[in-house]
Amino acid sequence: MTKPTGALRPDAAPGAAAPSPSEDALEGAAVTERLGERDARPGLMAIPPRPAGQGLLAWARWAWRTLTSMRTAVLLLLALALAAVPGSLLPQRGVAFDPGAVTRFVADNPVVGPWLDRLGFFEVYSSPWFAAIYLLLMVSMTGCVLPRVARLWRSVRAEPPRAPTNLARLDEYRRTTTTAEPAQVLQAAAAHLRARRFRVVVDADSVRAEKGYLREVGNLVFHLSLLVLLVGVAIGSLLGFEGRVIVVEGGTFTNTRLQYDEFTPGPLTDTEALTPFSITLNDFTARFETSGPQRGSARDFQADLAVLRTPSGVPEDVTVEVNHPLQVDGTKVFLTGHGYAPVVSVTDGRGRPVFTGPVVFVPFDGNLSSEGVIKVPDGQPTQLGFEGFFLPTASVDPEAGPRSLYPDLGDPQLLLTAYTGDLGLGDGAPQSVFRLDKSDLTQVMDGDQPFAQALRPGESMTLPDGQGTLTFESVSRFANFQIAHDPGKEISLAAAVALLLGLTVSLYVRRRRIWVRVTPAPDGGAATVEAATYTLTRRGPVPDELTSLLRDLPGAELTRPDASPHDRED
Repeated sequence: MTKPTGALRPDAAPGAAAPSPSEDALEGAAVTERLGERDARPGLMAIPPRPAGQGLLAWARWAWRTLTSMRTAVLLLLALALAAVPGSLLPQRGVAFDPGAVTRFVADNPVVGPWLDRLGFFEVYSSPWFAAIYLLLMVSMTGCVLPRVARLWRSVRAEPPRAPTNLARLDEYRRTTTTAEPAQVLQAAAAHLRARRFRVVVDADSVRAEKGYLREVGNLVFHLSLLVLLVGVAIGSLLGFEGRVIVVEGGTFTNTRLQYDEFTPGPLTDTEALTPFSITLNDFTARFETSGPQRGSARDFQADLAVLRTPSGVPEDVTVEVNHPLQVDGTKVFLTGHGYAPVVSVTDGRGRPVFTGPVVFVPFDGNLSSEGVIKVPDGQPTQLGFEGFFLPTASVDPEAGPRSLYPDLGDPQLLLTAYTGDLGLGDGAPQSVFRLDKSDLTQVMDGDQPFAQALRPGESMTLPDGQGTLTFESVSRFANFQIAHDPGKEISLAAAVALLLGLTVSLYVRRRRIWVRVTPAPDGGAATVEAATYTLTRRGPVPDELTSLLRDLPGAELTRPDASPHDRED
């Protein structure tokens, strides 16, 4: 007993057995070859043949067919995934939570860093080569999906094909005899199949039925959703923006371009039409683990804001927490980090108050050990600059250096050294607020040692030779907010949900065809009833589906209930 090597296609010539199609052809042309339609290509993953002619038009057509083939779309999708890898492994400019990461990486890697910068590896998602891959993928997916959608749509609307001559060569085969009239048998078979939601067509001597069109609908939804998903991502990248801002307790941020610390707009973002709103950080609360192996880990932190949604409105109290952003007309405000801002006051060498207020110090470890600078450009007779560390719970180890033992305010100390000279703020060159340009500065000395001092809240440091005084007044907290506007996120979300639903339906639903043929006996005796099924997916036939069908036919007697291509003799 052997299994037939191939199955007869529904549109094959009478009595001819079709050769076994290749795996690629069965998979790639499932909605064309198997529906009686022939695709000009041997498979959707095949490479289009080179043009026969040498004309420009022939090569242009070949280039278009190559670009819009499924093979090219898959390769471009793989290329896009590989191109995104550097964006995950290397620091990126404009990233809200660590804007100085690229500068530090280049400084730590002076040989490789500048070359990576020239090639755009620190701005992967806005680099020309990444945009080129994305645009090619968009064109390829559009040219590949839309014709396929048209074919799928035609297949959904098509009637089941006529029964092949040799039903015994199909996937599953059953046969019986009946004493009932052929027309009565055909109507009973049609009623049985319609009750099971088959699409049924009754011919003179046979019934043809098909079920599982929903699989092709799911396939259609999947392909369209993939294209819409790419469009949604593109809209967000072109029209959206992302920015970072640090707000100290009591401070206010207004959503205008100039108030951002870091701002990364899309190529088509209208920076003059940002959503009008302002936020005031009334209070910031943080709680940390106090014992155990997780001591010092953040348990919870939240920012209490006063939000003014319109210039003439009334401030609204809102609490923003991690994963619970503030949303104002499509613009979201995420709480991404926090730290400390020591409040200091400075008098210059002439005894005049020249600076007072909080200064943000940037954390560099899990215990919120922070570093920062204080710039006093109005100092006389010379400008003043201070550089050092803020430690929430200070510990000064002779070997490890100054560090914090715990992120909360246990023993806050401000460790500073001082500089005098020109801060470089008047030459027009951009300068980080977290770094001192020391090219024109002189470090203040205490004898033959650099002047440095540790201060607790309420303490002061007086510079040698009457150059000025700094007082550590108190400690405020700051919150780091990431503000983002992505107009394509709703489109992308809907497309992603539809994509998953379409994929699930296309994988779960079995598309199959059933034919029932009644052949009257030449001598007027019992008629022969044949039933066969043909699956259009990789999944096998539904068990006992044909047996149940034949048992419902009037006058049927299952003489060979198990006869199928798997156990028939050649």
